[in-house]
Amino acid sequence: MRLLLNQAVLALGTLAPLLCHAAGADSDWISYRDAYRAMVVFEKYGKPKSLLQHQVQVVLAEKMAPGEPLRLVLNGPNSQLNLVLDATGRTVFPLLKAAYDDNAALILSRKLGPFKMRARVSLVVRADGIYDMAELRAACEQALGYARYLDATYASRSCAGVRFGFSKTGPLPTLTVKRGQPAETTELKVQEGAIFGDDASDAFRVANLRFGAYAGRVQVSTQEAPLAIVPLFEGAAAPTVPAPSAASAVPAEAAR
Repeated sequence: MRLLLNQAVLALGTLAPLLCHAAGADSDWISYRDAYRAMVVFEKYGKPKSLLQHQVQVVLAEKMAPGEPLRLVLNGPNSQLNLVLDATGRTVFPLLKAAYDDNAALILSRKLGPFKMRARVSLVVRADGIYDMAELRAACEQALGYARYLDATYASRSCAGVRFGFSKTGPLPTLTVKRGQPAETTELKVQEGAIFGDDASDAFRVANLRFGAYAGRVQVSTQEAPLAIVPLFEGAAAPTVPAPSAASAVPAEAAR
């Protein structure tokens, strides 16, 4: 039986343990060194990934009340950095030797209780808002290749499409699909939901583009920049095989 996976993005939170200070426990701080070991796996991955971006996502134990923008703070003796989180709780994770040597702490700019972190892979967002179907397919295949690298159960799965995720505030996003000559245009349905399939938060607007629904040359355009574009995988899971270990993923200088 084929199972359509709403897990629309590759997440180390589902393919490997969530990043946290103590295994199996929430914490109000996270070891930079532990996070580094997980995040550097993507950097060391040698297959095509040019259409992907890799970020870390902060996952709060409880829903955050509205307030000032939340930041992830890197705090160590020789390294300090403020990382602004986007509306999904993601930011680009810096790979810093000094922070690794210090085993700096990662804390939140506001005391919001325990939190965890996930590694997230999504598609690169284009500045012009125009996406060719062929490029979206290629990006989804790159994400699936990385998923298979981490977890062999993805070997039987295929790319079904991509999901565009937007903020719930502001104007309703419009996604126009053009196909054929002369061009025939339709609009993707936008609804409320979660951007990432394993997220509890459904406080976003999402639109799913299914590859199988279109043939020939297809182009998707949107005036509003999406918060994220994530791959949709389809297929039944195979028996679990352990993912590659990140235990030895340390900076080259630190390993000497």
